Amino acid sequence: MTNISKNIAFVRKRQQQNGMTFIEILIALVIIVTGILGAVAMQATAKKASFDAMQRSLASSLAEDMISRIRASTPPPPPPPAIANIPAFLATYAATDYGGDNYPEPAERCLLNTAVCNIGQMLANDQFEWERALMGGDVTITGNNSGGLIGATGCISVAANTVTVAVSWQGREDMTDNAIVANCGTVGTRRRQVVVRVFVI
Repeated sequence: MTNISKNIAFVRKRQQQNGMTFIEILIALVIIVTGILGAVAMQATAKKASFDAMQRSLASSLAEDMISRIRASTPPPPPPPAIANIPAFLATYAATDYGGDNYPEPAERCLLNTAVCNIGQMLANDQFEWERALMGGDVTITGNNSGGLIGATGCISVAANTVTVAVSWQGREDMTDNAIVANCGTVGTRRRQVVVRVFVI
C-alpha cells in the first residue's frame, strides 16, 4: 500500500471516529441528572432526620427541666416549715394541658433575690415558664414564638412520690403511635413522646 492510500485510509478512519453521537450525550445527561437528583433526595432525608433528632433532644431537655423544677421547689421533710405530705404537694403539678396556653404569667415571677416566693408562687411560676418553653415562647422573632416543639403537649402525673413527666409533639413522618402515656398529646401516627419518671423525697 502506498503512502497516499495509507493517508486516505487514516483520514477516513478519523472522520468515522470524530465527535460524540447524540445518543451518547443523552445517556451522559441522564446519568448526571440521576446523580444530582439522588444527592438532593439524600440531602432532604438527612435534613428531616436532623430536624426530628433536634425535636427529640429538645423534648428530653424540657422533661428534665420540669423534673429539676419540681425537685427544687419540693420542701424538705419535717421539721417545719417543711410540709409533711410530699405526694400532696407533688400532685399540685399534675395536669395534662401544659402547652395549651392555660397558665398565665404570674404577678410574682420570683426573679429577684429580695423576693421570697412561697410554695404556691413557685408552682405558678414553674407552670408558666415550662408551658412557655413548650410553646417556644422563650425564643421569639417579632413577637412570634420561634422555638419549642411542633404541637407540644406536656403532661405530669403523680403516684405517691413518683412523678411522671411526658412531653408529646408532632413528628413530620407517619410512624406507629407507641406513646407510653396514652392521654398525652394528639393521638395519631405522628405523635412522638418522651417520658421521664423520678422518685421525689
